[in-house]
Amino acid sequence: MTLSPTTHRDPAVSTEVAAEDGPACCAPQPGVPGLAPEDAVELAIQLKALADPNRLTLLSLIAADARGEACVCDLTDPLGLGQPTVSHHLKILVDAGLLTREKRGVWSYYAVVAERLQEITHAVGHRIVPPAAPAATAPVPAREKETP
Repeated sequence: MTLSPTTHRDPAVSTEVAAEDGPACCAPQPGVPGLAPEDAVELAIQLKALADPNRLTLLSLIAADARGEACVCDLTDPLGLGQPTVSHHLKILVDAGLLTREKRGVWSYYAVVAERLQEITHAVGHRIVPPAAPAATAPVPAREKETP
């Protein structure tokens, strides 16, 4: 294996890397693959939809409803917002795939898409930031008694 010097921003710093394999720092790391570009775009849309306090509150209110769904008329008072504003936030959540909408007469009923929330949790918790390997713990030495 031939070693060759690499250029660094600080001329005083010099490192050597294997020329035939390229720089070791640029080698793909084993483990969980990263997000594909199209998956990253979809995840960004979903996270953007969640990145609003009113939408997070709406999502939690609908998820906590005993019926498993909520009408827009049930969601205006807890938020202190008008129906048009609540409907706007609900539309963003529906468009992001986080809620479903079912029209019944003049009212729309919304339900949480639990699978989508689990996918987001998995993507953030495992594909973007892989779980850390358990750290090896050294035995803790016993404390010696102090003599007065």
